[in-house]
Amino acid sequence: MSFINDNFMLKNETAKKLYDMVKDLPIIDYHCHLNPKMIAENYQFRNAFDLFLGGDHYKWRQMRTNGVTEDFVTGDKDEFEKFKKFAETLPLLIGNPLYHWTHLELKRYFGIDEVLTPDNAKEVWDKVNECLAKEEFRAQGLIKRSNVEVICTTDDPADSLEYHEKLADFPVKILPTMRPDKLMNIDQLTFKPYLEQIGVSTYAEIEKFIIDRIKFFNDHGCRLSDHALEYVPYAEGDPEQAFNKFMSGKPLDKAEIDAYKCSILKICAKEYVKYGWAMQLHIGALRNNNSKMYDRLGPDVGFDSINDLCIAENLAKFLNSLEKDNVLPKTILYTLNPKDNYVLATMLGNFQNGDIPGKIQFGSGWWFNDQRDGMLDQMRSLANLGMIARFVGMLTDSRSFVSYTRHEYFRRIMCNLIGEWVEDGEYPDDFNYLEKIVKGIAYENAKNYFKF
Repeated sequence: MSFINDNFMLKNETAKKLYDMVKDLPIIDYHCHLNPKMIAENYQFRNAFDLFLGGDHYKWRQMRTNGVTEDFVTGDKDEFEKFKKFAETLPLLIGNPLYHWTHLELKRYFGIDEVLTPDNAKEVWDKVNECLAKEEFRAQGLIKRSNVEVICTTDDPADSLEYHEKLADFPVKILPTMRPDKLMNIDQLTFKPYLEQIGVSTYAEIEKFIIDRIKFFNDHGCRLSDHALEYVPYAEGDPEQAFNKFMSGKPLDKAEIDAYKCSILKICAKEYVKYGWAMQLHIGALRNNNSKMYDRLGPDVGFDSINDLCIAENLAKFLNSLEKDNVLPKTILYTLNPKDNYVLATMLGNFQNGDIPGKIQFGSGWWFNDQRDGMLDQMRSLANLGMIARFVGMLTDSRSFVSYTRHEYFRRIMCNLIGEWVEDGEYPDDFNYLEKIVKGIAYENAKNYFKF
């Protein structure tokens, strides 16, 4: 019998009962990095490498760790040979979520129960490729097979959203999410070229561009935004003066940079409130650490890690500045560094109100925390210091079309945790409330929070 069985990760009877309640609920994937063009054009994957390893920096990191040379990772080696190198790496990943994710994907999408090893790599390759040649295994078919109700992609403000428009009649809602990082990062080399691309040259034009594009996104069904923050910028100052100084070619100090960044976030937040959006703040990534590989391959190829900056004071000041001006939107706070779990879990309570249940959220274990211990630490922190029953639950944050098994993974872990509390006598076996709690976390809270 496969180790991926009905009771996988469910270690008590209560957990099994709870999982039966949520296992068939639809998936709301409110934050991912799927390419909407691939969905609209119903992309057909070439082979198992293209599906499982194309663009997957999680796997690339571990292949490099296992001594696989770059020509088998991102280089020009034969794609089966690359897949075989991954098959050589996978059996060594005991304790790593990639081991579970990969076998869930193989089983749920392709009916493959065997564990992937170098010995059966060709057999698995052939079986997956046989499926991928069929119409129902193209991009849209994989989504339909995944029991997904809503997918929110991640999109630049300047995006035409043409592919979202083409997907208007697709049975799964494919909605945009605005990510205006390029407008905010005045300290990055990409900032000025981006302004030239979108045709703005003054602070007033930036503000108008943001307001116009948020309305455009809203008209296309957008319900939330996303901001990637290496640190939390907060400074009081004149953002227009800082912008003009930058445009004149003079360097900005940190206070000027942060005054500008904070102002862009505030402009956005005010509009988010107007349209009822949620604002996601992903805090604490240390990106592009290997300059040699960045110069060779660019960003998002597996050379990022966790930062260890202090975030509490500036985050409190920023949220308070929005609250004072009545422009604090629904907000989801994510930390990449688990040292800040208690910081975020307690920050929520400072800014909740009686109008929206769970208005300020502590987001699910993100990126390096998207594994069993990371999920458990996040949920335990939230339960200890807030209200886990209002938690909006899991998201994939993925570029993969078969990553929806991560929702199953999360639901199993969540049900097992709550089941443990019940079996340990810390909460009564009142299944009326327990069903409400687990269904809320798995599906209903997100549907209500985002108003999908």
